[in-house]
Amino acid sequence: MRDKSLNGKLTLITGAASGIGRATALAAGRDGARLVLTDLNAAGLEETVELVRAPGGVVEYTRALDISDYDAVTEFAKDVHEQLGTLDVVMNVAGVSAWGTVENLEHRHWKQMVDVNLMGPIHVIENFIPPMVEAGKGGALVNVSSAAGLLALPWHAAYSASKYGLRGLSEVLRFDLERHDIDVHLVVPGGVNTPLVQSVQIAGVDRDDPRIQKWVGRFQEHAVKPEQVAAAILKGIAKKRFIVYSSFDIRFGYWWARKFAWPYEFFMRRANDLFNSFLPKR
Repeated sequence: MRDKSLNGKLTLITGAASGIGRATALAAGRDGARLVLTDLNAAGLEETVELVRAPGGVVEYTRALDISDYDAVTEFAKDVHEQLGTLDVVMNVAGVSAWGTVENLEHRHWKQMVDVNLMGPIHVIENFIPPMVEAGKGGALVNVSSAAGLLALPWHAAYSASKYGLRGLSEVLRFDLERHDIDVHLVVPGGVNTPLVQSVQIAGVDRDDPRIQKWVGRFQEHAVKPEQVAAAILKGIAKKRFIVYSSFDIRFGYWWARKFAWPYEFFMRRANDLFNSFLPKR
């Protein structure tokens, strides 16, 4: 994909029913991409298709599926390849979130984070990237990680396990796929005001606690819009950037964590103390 615009490029976007996935689908559609869209939420996915097509965007193929289901992704890929050929761009956007301290997180939380946020993208990569390599046309792979894939944020152990894993995978593939002219982009959003804000699982606390609601409100006030992340993704592809930031605070935080280890560790300990104050007294 020597031309880094998305115009005419067959582009897969997972998690397209809402949030960053929907915003990216709309932005890519405006740029002329030929879209292949998927999400677990069939109704939301169909809504996105309508929104893309309304101003003249092109959606070539859609299917509602669970990316953590390897067989479902494999069947989906087979049908896409048979009907449309190999992709030009793959965007792994779909994800879920769960927070909590290690004594409050349950096995289901850990498993869901890894199954959806890490194995889901791996299933997509397994099925779509080798055919792109074989086709020899180049292309792009976009993996949406998180600030929690760069920084040790409080209560994010399970979530970070998946997002650090996706970051490591991306760093390896960055060099592995370079010889095939397939650019790899690691997207690391901070706070983003998506439906995930209200659905995130917080183990061990009462979501209706006024203190928790206050912090959720403060998060939403400082969070960026999904459209800002989508714009950063498309710009990152065009500029061939590996790490794609959607806000300055995460760029600065990651630089600070690498350059000033002791203040970073001190701040993270204090942040953990603050978050732990919301836990029920034992």
